[in-house]
Amino acid sequence: MSGAVTLATDGARSFDAFVARPERGRGLGLVILHDMFGAGQPFLDLAHAHAERGHVALVANLFWRSAPDGVLPYAEPHDAAWARERAFDFDRAVGDVATAVAWLRQSPDCSGKVAVIGFCFSGRLAFRCAARLDIDAAVAFYALGIAADVGEAARIACPVELHYGLADVHVPQREVDAVAAGVAGNRNVAIFRYAGAGHSFFNPVRPTYDAAASALAAGRIEALLARIS
Repeated sequence: MSGAVTLATDGARSFDAFVARPERGRGLGLVILHDMFGAGQPFLDLAHAHAERGHVALVANLFWRSAPDGVLPYAEPHDAAWARERAFDFDRAVGDVATAVAWLRQSPDCSGKVAVIGFCFSGRLAFRCAARLDIDAAVAFYALGIAADVGEAARIACPVELHYGLADVHVPQREVDAVAAGVAGNRNVAIFRYAGAGHSFFNPVRPTYDAAASALAAGRIEALLARIS
């Protein structure tokens, strides 16, 4: 019920993804956007977990045009991951997410509803997708740089959740405050703050994993997905 798929090609490069399908029936589609280290095991595990809940989850390799294009280790140093993130073309990636969304909607396992969830740098991408694409919901965890994109908040017509840990060394309080101020006029956007939680608090293989905050966030996400299903 799961495996690799190719969403698009560009010359010798392939836009590949991993898909996890529900055992039976049709479910909500979920595009899972990985962190700056790539489409590693934590994101595949997340896809499987959502498939067990009846969703069809797709983990797309956002770095298919990058060099390197694969998964980088979480172990220090992180120079290669940061360099790849800095060179990332967010506008072009919105088109890649649109391709992933279209693939899901055409899948016989998908109900036609599709949500996007992003982490770290891809949280910002999820926010842009909410503003620019026809999707049914978006979620961003500890997103880097949404404050620079809050001008697009007025275009968001689907439910959006932004989850921030208040002990995040990469997303300072001033960023969270700026995002909150920028989206305040749009009732579709909700911000959740987690006291004591650091960056990557939702990722179980990272040292900053916070089980309590992660469980609370997971419940909120599941409620959101149930609401739009």
